[in-house]
Amino acid sequence: MKDVKLKICGMREKDNILQIAALHPDYMGFIFYEKSPRYVGEEFEIPAGFSSEIEKVGVFVNASNEVMVVKAKRYGLDYLQLHGHESVEQVAALKQLGLKVIKVFSVDENFDFTATIPYQDHVSFFLFDTKGKYYGGNATVFDWRCLQRYNQQVPFFLSGGLSPENVTGISDLQGMNIHALDVNSGVELSPGLKDADKINSLKKVLESLTIQ
Repeated sequence: MKDVKLKICGMREKDNILQIAALHPDYMGFIFYEKSPRYVGEEFEIPAGFSSEIEKVGVFVNASNEVMVVKAKRYGLDYLQLHGHESVEQVAALKQLGLKVIKVFSVDENFDFTATIPYQDHVSFFLFDTKGKYYGGNATVFDWRCLQRYNQQVPFFLSGGLSPENVTGISDLQGMNIHALDVNSGVELSPGLKDADKINSLKKVLESLTIQ
């Protein structure tokens, strides 16, 4: 059996970051894409007292490697999560620089999972999110049955409208290489402000589930 880890994404407010960090998620995501309603802003700082046990993920959309390297150093990012049209060559260059990458793919029933194959050797994880109008944060769930078409070579984060009410469905992902759930809008009070009670509820649901 394996544990499914938890990533809370779209964090921004100092007190809320520390409040949610106290719930011990495995990952926390910070969005550096200016057009996102959860953009951290130019003056953002990781608050003092942030647990070193929580891995920090910087979320980017079509940013240059130069920009991402600067942000990774400034904030001590453990991973770069790439939500745009980043090429295999760009991702490979980041790996050469010693940076760990989570490459995101927007999925619907027509998604061709062979598109992931060229990236396999250059990433730590994939993230499968719902295809929609926005680069992430569409607050809708895709049909997880399509993940049966994925070759499972690289462990993946599952994203897209996840909430305490619907995560029980991950029990159906038997035999798949799922590493973590990525939750954002489904546990929010408002964009960038997370609800600790909802996250606790989600964690309790996860603790009751097992994935083969």
